[in-house]
Amino acid sequence: MVILVTIMSSIMSLEPLFTALWQQYVAITPQAAKIIKLLSDRGESVQNDHIALRTYALDGVDIEDLDRAFVSAGFVPTESYNFQTKKLDACHYEHPRVGVPKVFISALRVNELSDEAAAVIHGLVEQMPKGAAAQPLFAASGRPWQIDSASYQLLAQESEYAAWVSAFGFRANHFTVLVNSLTSFASLEELNLFLLSEGLTLNTAGGMIKGSPEQLLEQSSTMADEVEVNFTDRTLPVPSCYYEFARRYNLPNGEPFSGFIPTSADRIFESTNRG
Repeated sequence: MVILVTIMSSIMSLEPLFTALWQQYVAITPQAAKIIKLLSDRGESVQNDHIALRTYALDGVDIEDLDRAFVSAGFVPTESYNFQTKKLDACHYEHPRVGVPKVFISALRVNELSDEAAAVIHGLVEQMPKGAAAQPLFAASGRPWQIDSASYQLLAQESEYAAWVSAFGFRANHFTVLVNSLTSFASLEELNLFLLSEGLTLNTAGGMIKGSPEQLLEQSSTMADEVEVNFTDRTLPVPSCYYEFARRYNLPNGEPFSGFIPTSADRIFESTNRG
């Protein structure tokens, strides 16, 4: 009983953060409300598989800074990942309570970028208020710096990921529908066809469906909505966030596979690419 109460109270302590992450997400992702309504109109109750966040691998904003509130609430780092081409490290977290969505946090290895791009990013992080990462809602604190459009475009030429974080800061990059929880679709392919018929644009990098039943995970995603972002000198349209869809298959012991496939995730990252 004591353990159960501890778990419940820890999850309740995260409610403001989860709420803030969702509200930020839907505010710049018009397609999210559309997708929720489309599924709800079919009688579906949407269950979230995981939330993803992005950051830079620098002191004060690294993965360990972004995960602090989640770990304090009982989340456990479960597996680490390395995306060599995109220069990213990542970790996913799980909570012992069944039904709590996983958290996936990635960070760009800034020291592997050009001197020019690295200097821009260091300049952004240096603008942050002292002690910002210690705040309970740090993972949903948004953009804590100012950036001009030329600096954003310089980053975008080298790393779409670097540019995205520079424009949006700390927030959920995407939420994920657990396809297993849906009752009116027999497969992820069927769901994808439905979304296409409703005018959604899906990420086709590496195929519309990434992964396979043999890999125990299939994923697809929309392409990010574009929103107007204010830079210090002008406003530009920037790809914001997207919705992901994950279908999980069972391990030999009957438990659903809870991890991620790096090659698939690598392609999912491209859902925020420009053009």
